[in-house]
Formats: sequence, structure tokens, C-alpha cells
Amino acid sequence: MSEINTPHSTPASTPASTHSPLTAKRASGKIKWRLWTLAVLVLAAAGAWWALGRTSGEGAPKTEAAASAGAGQSKGPGSNRPQPISAMAAKRQDVNVTVPAIGTITALQTAAVRSRVDGELFKLHFREGSLVQQGQLLAELDHRPYLATLEQAKGLYERDAAALKNAELDLKRYTELVASDSVSKQQLDTQEALVKQLKGTVANDKAAVDSAKVQLDYSYLNAPLSGRLGLRLIDLGNVVHASDTTGVVSITQTQPISLVFSVPEIYLPQINKKLKASQGLPVLALDREQKRPLAKGQLTITDNAIDTSTGTIRLKALFPNQDNSLFPNQFVNVRLQIDTEKDALVVPVNAIQRGSMGTFVYQVKEDNTVTLKKVKTRAVDGDWVSVEGDVKPGDRLVTDGADRLREGAKVEVIESARPTEGARPKAP
Repeated sequence: MSEINTPHSTPASTPASTHSPLTAKRASGKIKWRLWTLAVLVLAAAGAWWALGRTSGEGAPKTEAAASAGAGQSKGPGSNRPQPISAMAAKRQDVNVTVPAIGTITALQTAAVRSRVDGELFKLHFREGSLVQQGQLLAELDHRPYLATLEQAKGLYERDAAALKNAELDLKRYTELVASDSVSKQQLDTQEALVKQLKGTVANDKAAVDSAKVQLDYSYLNAPLSGRLGLRLIDLGNVVHASDTTGVVSITQTQPISLVFSVPEIYLPQINKKLKASQGLPVLALDREQKRPLAKGQLTITDNAIDTSTGTIRLKALFPNQDNSLFPNQFVNVRLQIDTEKDALVVPVNAIQRGSMGTFVYQVKEDNTVTLKKVKTRAVDGDWVSVEGDVKPGDRLVTDGADRLREGAKVEVIESARPTEGARPKAP
């Protein structure tokens, strides 16, 4: 039987899956998946571009070249955002011109309390580390042998003094008898010689008494000068000899006290000029951190030669040290004031920036943008430094956050910086 083709029959040569509903659904799903993938990639690229622009515009520190390039450079997406900074105004004030140095506290006088005689250490009348006055009794040796020697010398003196007195009376009588020829001239001469001999003996006895008194006094050890005592070097009961080199205790004069330090020889002409004019040069002693002032003194003298190995000159300053804040051999930082700049233009030390163009500051303008101003620094006095340049009193200068700035950058002042306490130590 022959086959009859109807309009709804499918030709044998056409695949059944080409026009099936399942195949069309799968093709539509693939297209959607590709579109979603493309959309995710576009969003990721946009996010990366935005993050890169934000980092380069705000977070990356600016180099010196970028700081001086000016306003013509291209800016990232975050460059228009104001940068938070601290600022402080320039002003005029007196600036102390000081020379920093390091020095050592030195006692004006130092002495070892030593005995001049031999004897057992009998008593101590001091406390270690205490302050004593010149002549104050510090220790006693066993003085009984020296007291006995003194009494013996006094006895000899009194015996010979009595013999001299008797001989002088006889001489007086012989003189009267010679006038009446009752005594020969020879007897008178002999009596005169005896009187002279006894006078010499009495003088010798008196010297022996004085010597015994001195030896007895030496058994009492007194302070040779006013100052502070050190640690005891010998205990009670030990025998002290005049030949001992250590002594019983040492004593140093601490009121006043001196400070020895060195400064570069370039300052010597200015220092000598002040000293010759009897103008005081204040010297401030500071602790190791250079934050706390210890004492204030005056420069008194310079050394007689420059140290050629270091190119420095040694100086000595004197401190009253009434509060005993300075100790011998103590290390201190020193600030020698050699001059004062009157009514100088000063800016905060933190405002000074340094780069290839030299030293400069960032000034905050009225529209809250910054501009670069070149300055030349002079003397530093605590938190302030005197400058020369295109800066006027009252100009607000960036003191914190300058590393993120460039010419024309927008800023937001979040704090007006002030000098920290103790940055400019004041004399006590």
C-alpha cells in the first residue's frame, strides 16, 4: 500500500529535536546565564576602578614631587574630599637663641675627712648623706693618750716657769747687792745667764703644751667645708692612721655647684663678648628626656684652650642649688642662652616641612584650601621656631596631616593644635 503524506506529517529527513520546545528552552537559558556573567564582570570592573581611584586620590601618601607639582595634575575620584588637618596661627614673640649641649655636674670642692693622728675610732657624730656645715664635729678618736701627753707638757711648763720666776727674783736681788759691793759682778752675770736659760726652757715647754693641744684637737674630726657627706668608709672600733688615704668619710660642696659642658668653637666670640661686657648668660639644666628643668644658673668662665680633636670649648656654669636637685657627676642636658630675638616671627615647629625645594609650610586660605609657602628657619625655642619668608602673623599653618596634602588641596580644620606642656621648659 502506498504511503500518503498528510499536512501534519513530519518529513523523514528533518531531525525531531530541531523544533522541539525543550531545545528552545535550553537555548534561552544559556543566553540568560551569559548575560548575568557579563553583568557581574562589569560590576566587578567598576568596583575595582572606583577603589583604585579612591586609594590613589586619598590614601596614598604624596611625595615631595607631588607636593610641589601644583594644581595642574589630574586628580582621582576621591581627591575633592577635604582632608582633616590641625592648624595653628603664626605670631610674633621673643625667641631665646640657645645652644644645646650635654654636661656633667661637678662639685666646687671635694675633701676626704681624714685623721692627722693615729687612734681608735671612738665615736661618730654624723649620718651618711646628710648636709653638714664647716667645722661641725663628725667623729672622735680615742683621745686619752693625747690628753695624757698634754697634761705632762703642762706639768713641765709649770715647773720650769716657777724656776724662772725664782731666778728672776734672785737676779733682782743680785743687782741691788752689786751696787753696794755685797755680791761680785761674776755672780750677777751667772744669774743673768740662768734666767735666760730658764726662759728658753719655759718657751720650749710652752711649745710642747701647744703641740699636745694640737694633737688632742686632731683626735676630733671636724668638717673641713660645708657640703654633703658620702658613705662611711670605716666602722667604729677600727684603728685610724694618719697615713690612711681613704679617710673616714668624704664630703662635697653642693651649694653652690658647678656644671662643665662643651659647645662648638663657633659660638666662642659671641660668648666672650657677653662675658667681657658682664652680661649674664643663662644656663638651663634639663633631665635626660629634655622635658623637666632641673635648675637655672649662670655661665662663669671658659676654658683657656679649644679642644682640637672635637672643635669645642669647655665652659663652666654655676648653680645655687638651694634645693639640692643637682648631684656631683650627674649627667644633664644643657641649654646655653646666647641671645634673644626680639619680636620675631614664629611658627609651630610641627608646621615646618622639608623637601627637595628646602623648608616650607602649608598655609590654610580662607576657602579652606592650602598653598605652599617657602620659609627659612632660624632659632628654635621649645615648640616655636623663628622663620623668614612669605608668612605673616595670623596665617593659619598646617601642623598635622601635611603628608596627605598638595598645592590647592581642600582641607577641613578639625583641631587647632597647641604646644604640649613642657615642650618649652621654663626656668625653675
